[in-house]
Amino acid sequence: METVYGVFCDLAIIIVFAKFFGLLARKLKAPQVVGEIIAGLLIGPSVLGLVQQTDFLVQMAEIGVVLLMFSAGLETNLKDLLKTGPLALAIACAGVFVPLVCGTFLYMGFYGTAPWGSDKFYTAVFIGVILTATSVSITVETLKEMGKLKGKIGTTILSAAIIDDVIGIIVLTFVIGFKNPDSKPGEVVLNTILFFVFAIVVGYIIYKIFKKVDNRYPHTRRIPIIGLALCFSFAFIAERYFGIADITGAYVAGIILCSSRDSEYIAEKMDINSYMLFGPVFFASIGLKTSLNNVDASLLLFAVGFVLVGLASKIIGCGLMAKICRFRSKDCLKIGVGMMTRGEVALIVAQKGLSVGMIAPEYFTAVILLIIVSSICTPIILKFLYAKDPECDAA
Repeated sequence: METVYGVFCDLAIIIVFAKFFGLLARKLKAPQVVGEIIAGLLIGPSVLGLVQQTDFLVQMAEIGVVLLMFSAGLETNLKDLLKTGPLALAIACAGVFVPLVCGTFLYMGFYGTAPWGSDKFYTAVFIGVILTATSVSITVETLKEMGKLKGKIGTTILSAAIIDDVIGIIVLTFVIGFKNPDSKPGEVVLNTILFFVFAIVVGYIIYKIFKKVDNRYPHTRRIPIIGLALCFSFAFIAERYFGIADITGAYVAGIILCSSRDSEYIAEKMDINSYMLFGPVFFASIGLKTSLNNVDASLLLFAVGFVLVGLASKIIGCGLMAKICRFRSKDCLKIGVGMMTRGEVALIVAQKGLSVGMIAPEYFTAVILLIIVSSICTPIILKFLYAKDPECDAA
């Protein structure tokens, strides 16, 4: 029974430390999630040892990551996504491809090349997958502050980032599918296609039914409850029947409901659960899992390389594609810089890689460092670029 009661103590410590350091990070103009990760690192076995990773906390963290991806899907503007056209799609594809390749070669450059299909090869590819994610929350705040969010560049960055995350999740789905030793490439591709066909067909039917329920019972508690049930159902179906990551199913569930009248109301209710309990547990669990015991000079050097490649690959990939799409050179640089921030999605991808054995815990050090550096550098560089060239971002 002591173990059962010990869970309450663990949760109390996690929530208090995560919120304190989260608010401290926000005061210092850094993402709140950075503070929550540092809190997990401090209370974990690497530093103070106040909380140990348990099966219960692992399951709580998994619920947290599923809810985060469901909320991300809910906040996707499907109409804007469909209207962005080939420009944002092309920039997003380049913003995924270049970091994926660069991250893969970075790992191989440090730890040697590996034959196709080996564990080492998939670890290298997964390092690249982590770099594909884009988090534009800080970029959005910076552009909003400067009054540039609704301009051509701001709209392009926002649209490309949304598409970027969708493509990144699809790439994650493929890589995890191929990692399974029993999987066959053809089956992985087929299962992925079948899942998205299932999501489109069944999702459309669910959306129509949900729309009728929403019209009859608008802004009532049953609406977010139905949404939550759909989130967990799609997460389960994705893993159980298609071999797809549960976070992909949760994200798709959010996209199904994102155009409904009460999507913001559902997202608001989900945020209460995430903010108070599941979010802090998930982000703190990243810190709990991060091992400093095996961090040596080689790993620190890799972390520095990971940060530099992570920043440069987004600027190069998105910037070059923007140039091909006939944006001005200065605007291309703004787009590239605006796309280089990393946040929750990068952590979610890394956590998924750890759970399926594709990366070791010590690599979270590099991911956390990338998030911190990109979060600090992006607004500073963007403000500098707009100060030098303020008049070019017409809507």
